[in-house]
Amino acid sequence: MTGRLVALTGATGFIGRHLLRELPKRGYRIRVILRRPSAVPPEASSAVVGDLARPQNMSAALAGVDAVIHSAGIAHAMSGVPEDDYRVLNTEATIGLARAAERAGAKRFVFLSSIRAQSGPVANGILTEEHEPRPTDAYGQSKLAAEQGLARLGLDWVALRPVLVYGPGVKGNMAALLRLAGSPYPLPLAGLTGKRSLLALDNLVTAIDAVLAAPASLRRPLIVADPEPLTVAAMIVAMRAGLGRGPGLFPAPRAIMEAACRALGRAQAFERLAGSLVASPAALQALGWVPPVETRAGLAALARSPDAVP
Repeated sequence: MTGRLVALTGATGFIGRHLLRELPKRGYRIRVILRRPSAVPPEASSAVVGDLARPQNMSAALAGVDAVIHSAGIAHAMSGVPEDDYRVLNTEATIGLARAAERAGAKRFVFLSSIRAQSGPVANGILTEEHEPRPTDAYGQSKLAAEQGLARLGLDWVALRPVLVYGPGVKGNMAALLRLAGSPYPLPLAGLTGKRSLLALDNLVTAIDAVLAAPASLRRPLIVADPEPLTVAAMIVAMRAGLGRGPGLFPAPRAIMEAACRALGRAQAFERLAGSLVASPAALQALGWVPPVETRAGLAALARSPDAVP
């Protein structure tokens, strides 16, 4: 599909902006779909106005496109969002857009779902697409419901389930970890043994390229993750190495750390910090995906980046 016209939603977001910059380098022509003409990114060479809440009116926006990349939606990091909003914007808008893409003759619909469509914030064992999805919150449930809606359509689709994505401009938990790594203080994280899968932003771009170029019908979810999961301590070590510093870590009893986090009202944060969530990208690799960024090197480069944290 290289050289073909691809419609992109969510082009003003963290992932969408990167796709808008990088996919044209791989030969794709990008048509950005925006709700407001005033929001056109400077990198966009082609943009149209389309309202995802009214996908029946998207025929002009999708005319002539070969594929759609749908990265717009309510992010998991947004707090205080009503469950109905997740359903309307993450589920119903996705299915409606896919129906419009099918009517327009698009050959493939790439939906940026989430690992949270498959699992809660921690998981035992290594997650694969063969495991029964068990989302634990409204965000994950809305993503899974969108995938299930896509499966009922005739359009060729793929739902990418990325784990935590890192890259310049990242927000949320990874931004907090970057700030910790940049602090001058020793950190009591050396004793945490839980491992977590991460995903470099550039690796996500190549994953999207791989599914766009796949010759056979997909019609399935695919996990996207860097191949090597890391402990939180290893993440900090990699980031501090990127800054030219030593690890600066020491062990502390887990029970004390957990009690301190509970006292500060951060029990869930500790669960994410200490727990494991490892996901296998083997199915995507079987399609020929070769991630170019090694996780430790990617984290070191991120720490050095002048715009690492907005």
